[in-house]
Amino acid sequence: MRCRAREVLDRVGDKWSLQVIALLGERTKRFTELRREIEGISQRMLTVTLRGLERDGIVTRTVYPVVPPRVEYSLTPMGETLMDAVKTLVGWAESHLSEIDAARAAYDARVRAEEPLKAR
Repeated sequence: MRCRAREVLDRVGDKWSLQVIALLGERTKRFTELRREIEGISQRMLTVTLRGLERDGIVTRTVYPVVPPRVEYSLTPMGETLMDAVKTLVGWAESHLSEIDAARAAYDARVRAEEPLKAR
């Protein structure tokens, strides 16, 4: 795979970017809304993620000159073209959760069972 394409895939495929893109695919949101809706993301990580997506032309940031300042984020037209792929990935994950949970449990049990053998 070409290096430049890998950079873009790293951006849109990271843990937080997919969630941001999915949420902004629903509608324009403010920073605090995104932070509240993305479990486990820190303020700093959300800021870094949004800046990266904005830099890549996937998200647009609109600042309204009011007091206090109001900032909204939305997908650009190019960002909207990602929605089919994001919905497919999210749908796949949701429909396979029980299988993934079972595979993880089997793997963890197997690794735990092998640990005493390695200690010998």
